[in-house]
Amino acid sequence: VTMETTEAIRVWKSCTAVCFDVDSTVCQDEGIDKLAAYCGVGEAVAEWTKKAMGGSVTFQESFAARLDIIKPTTEQIATLVKEPPLLTTGIKAVVAALHQRGVKVYLVTGGILPLIEPVADALNIPRTNIFSNVLTHNSDGTYADFDREQPTSHTGGKQEVASLLKQRDGHDSLVMIGDGVTDMEARPPADLFIGFGGNVVREKVKQGCDWFVTSFDELLNA
Repeated sequence: VTMETTEAIRVWKSCTAVCFDVDSTVCQDEGIDKLAAYCGVGEAVAEWTKKAMGGSVTFQESFAARLDIIKPTTEQIATLVKEPPLLTTGIKAVVAALHQRGVKVYLVTGGILPLIEPVADALNIPRTNIFSNVLTHNSDGTYADFDREQPTSHTGGKQEVASLLKQRDGHDSLVMIGDGVTDMEARPPADLFIGFGGNVVREKVKQGCDWFVTSFDELLNA
């Protein structure tokens, strides 16, 4: 059951933890699509990303399929992370305001760790506050697999992270913000889900969220 916007704003202003999705939320693009384009397999992978975000296949199925197409080497990843992340307008100000309020900020994403670390650094979020996917490589740097133990490697993983943060760190009020169906799954246990449509609008998310915003200024000025 979604809540009224006034109640959503009250929870937003009093929360102790905020989890942001990264791709198409904190960043304007999808990291795995960027990696695919860099590796020359952009179109094939973008189709799978659409399926995953629209909720028509499980996340782990699409993640495995996309990585099998890309097969990113350690060298390709290292080159790509030299490019500064393309942050969404207003995100820096929102994170800074949350930090000022003493709110813990986490990045909870199906993206891969080396692509997320520069995003955390740019926003002054400790790298220990990242929940993301970890790839494994062979000794020659070729792609081997991904760590299937990471919660964000499967459907329902963001829900697991929200639950962990509430239990382990004792956050009594936790907010999830994102553009995708996997983000929406985190409530409950998250106390509030804010759908973000500043980069892409997904109808399922717009209908199912507690509060839908299309700009980070709306959060800043609430």
